[in-house]
Amino acid sequence: MRLGPVKIICLVARPIFAAAFFLCLLGTAPFFQAMAQNVSTISEIRVEGIQRIEPETVKSYMRIRAGDPFDAALIDESLKSLFVTGLFRDVSIRRDGIVLIVKVSENPVISRLAFEGNDVTEDERLRKEVQLRPRVVYTRTRVQSDVDRIINIYRAQGRFAVKGVPKVIQQSQNRVDLIFEIDEGEPTLIRKISFIGNKAFSDSRLKTVVLSGESHWYSFLTASDVYDPNRVTFDGEMLRRYYHRRGYADFALLSSSAELSQDQENFFLTFTLEEGNRYRFGEVTINSKLKGLDVSKLKGVTTFQTGDWYDGKKVEDSVNNLVDAVGNLGFAFIDIRPKIKRDREKRTVTVTFDINEGNHVFVERIDIHGNVRTMDKVIRREFRLAEGDAFNRSKMRRSRQRINGLGYFKKATVTQKPGSVKDKTVLDVAVEEQSTGTFSVGAGVSSTSGLIAQVQLSENNLLGKGQHLKIQTSLGEKTQNYSIGFTEPYFMDRNFSAGFDLFNVVTKKTDSITFEQNKIGFGLRAGFAYNEHLNHSLRYRFENKEVSSVDDDASLSVKRQEGQSISSSIGQTLSYDARDNKLDPTEGFVVRLSNDLAGLGGGTRYLRSTLSGDNFITILDDWVFRLSGEVGYILGLGEDVRIDDRFFLGGDSFRGFAQGGIGPRDDDSGDALGGVGYVTATAELAFPIGNSDVYKARGFVFSDVGTLRDSTESGSGIHEDDMMRASLGAGIGIKTPLGVIRFNYAVPVLKADFDKEEKFSFQLGTGF
Repeated sequence: MRLGPVKIICLVARPIFAAAFFLCLLGTAPFFQAMAQNVSTISEIRVEGIQRIEPETVKSYMRIRAGDPFDAALIDESLKSLFVTGLFRDVSIRRDGIVLIVKVSENPVISRLAFEGNDVTEDERLRKEVQLRPRVVYTRTRVQSDVDRIINIYRAQGRFAVKGVPKVIQQSQNRVDLIFEIDEGEPTLIRKISFIGNKAFSDSRLKTVVLSGESHWYSFLTASDVYDPNRVTFDGEMLRRYYHRRGYADFALLSSSAELSQDQENFFLTFTLEEGNRYRFGEVTINSKLKGLDVSKLKGVTTFQTGDWYDGKKVEDSVNNLVDAVGNLGFAFIDIRPKIKRDREKRTVTVTFDINEGNHVFVERIDIHGNVRTMDKVIRREFRLAEGDAFNRSKMRRSRQRINGLGYFKKATVTQKPGSVKDKTVLDVAVEEQSTGTFSVGAGVSSTSGLIAQVQLSENNLLGKGQHLKIQTSLGEKTQNYSIGFTEPYFMDRNFSAGFDLFNVVTKKTDSITFEQNKIGFGLRAGFAYNEHLNHSLRYRFENKEVSSVDDDASLSVKRQEGQSISSSIGQTLSYDARDNKLDPTEGFVVRLSNDLAGLGGGTRYLRSTLSGDNFITILDDWVFRLSGEVGYILGLGEDVRIDDRFFLGGDSFRGFAQGGIGPRDDDSGDALGGVGYVTATAELAFPIGNSDVYKARGFVFSDVGTLRDSTESGSGIHEDDMMRASLGAGIGIKTPLGVIRFNYAVPVLKADFDKEEKFSFQLGTGF
């Protein structure tokens, strides 16, 4: 049989292809063997390089486990997971056959954390800010983060030149001591403050509005010249308030920038503002939807009227006044909302007060927090509301005023929070305690008496119970005064105060006083309140008085008083106090009527009466005007009034004159004889000096007028003059972290030739 060409080729090619296929199988055997090996499982994970950390802890952070295949993706994820823990400085993973080897290098643990070079900022504050702690893992990232935090602390204090360098000291067992070496640098001060866009008010006027201040030679008294970005932010709000209170309702602060000088020692602040138009109050309307409410009775309650310059604060004050007035008319649940409409063409602002019935809400509970020392009951008893009472916004505001008026807290706030149900509310009281004890040292320089020193120790919140304790010693060339007083404002937890006084007053001989007097005794006090403003107090006082060592050339009035006398008296004081704050009033008035009757035993008999009043008015922002008046008279019952029972004016009671420097006087001896009747009046304007969140400075200008008359003495050499006396003066009071410093300078402008002057006095005190 004859074969074709194609078949011949196929017969020859078959053995060749078979041989080639066999050879290929032999060549790929290692490849398949390797493939089989790659898909094998992990028999063991071995951890190397650990010192403190357990192997199982390392394995717990990994995504791959023993028994899993050798998956490159899972190995890579495990590597990343180990780095993320922050426990390791370096990590590597490799394969050794069917074993996975994890080699780590642990980050050290912080053994000790310290700060060096920080004189301005205490260690405790820095520790609160940094994240690293002893027994925490050390990492460079965390250290740098804490360095940034430290720098930010100092920059908030105006120290932009601060530098922080971490120093690491290696210890055994992979532990380190971490020390932050701080170069605090000098404070970065504000060289200049500029305003752009102001036309109504000058730069100098606006500089008194903002809290930040330019650096001057006297800036050591304040901290306002140190750049603080938070303070600059608040400066914008202060400017807004200032303009809005003066009718500029369209005012806008466009920008506030701080440019650092090239030497990085000073900042230049620039405020760009747009004043806008000035508005007046237009029509003022009061609408009421309450049945039985006569709107006409609310006339005059608002603090402004049509035609006055617009003042946003006056609108707020008017709302508060309306709430009080409507509440006093017997409406417990009210809601007053002002509607303000601005007419840009007429430049007027119309205000409509809508009085609606509010939701019936009752006080569920009163929560108090922030008081570490002061007992809850001391705060609760000042509340005009109790659990279960109908909620009254006016009473809540009055409660806040009373709590702040205690003087125990830097700040006390009372806010309203939702209760457990819709018609219940929770009153949240947050207080920040302050030092209530004081240790003060005072001194005065008199043209007649020389140096006078006073030491006083007082505690107004004894044991956190609201009790008052006062120990006072006055040492001078003229007098010595030792006294102890104690008051329980809520005796037996009732609205009834009780207290006592122990005293010893020694009057010594000087060039102008020709006798010595020793007065020792005690007093008992009690008081109660008829209502929110009307208070009544009763007292008993016992005194054993002795006049001795009378000079031969002393006044006959003094010679007649030589020897011992006993005075036993009862008295009362009726007061009406409508001030917004008893310690630092800015609005309101107080009137006091006092009477004392002596003759309940002893040889002294008289009736003494005084009437006094103070009125406070806020004129402009924190500018407070005080107008005071006082009149007194003492009537001898069957005998002349003794010299030591008469009135004396001067010193604190009449600035510009020495203690006892006004009124009847014996010309021969120079002795002040006192008087049986007097009248005084004071006009004083207090105002802030600068703005500071650390130092509080207030200036004041004043004028005192008055007279003291009728010593009941007669004879040659007795000077009596009913003429009015007057003095003008100024002073400054600075509240510093070290205490309160007060300076006072007054000059008599109307005086008798025989009066004694005291122009300058100062006082320094500190708290604890």
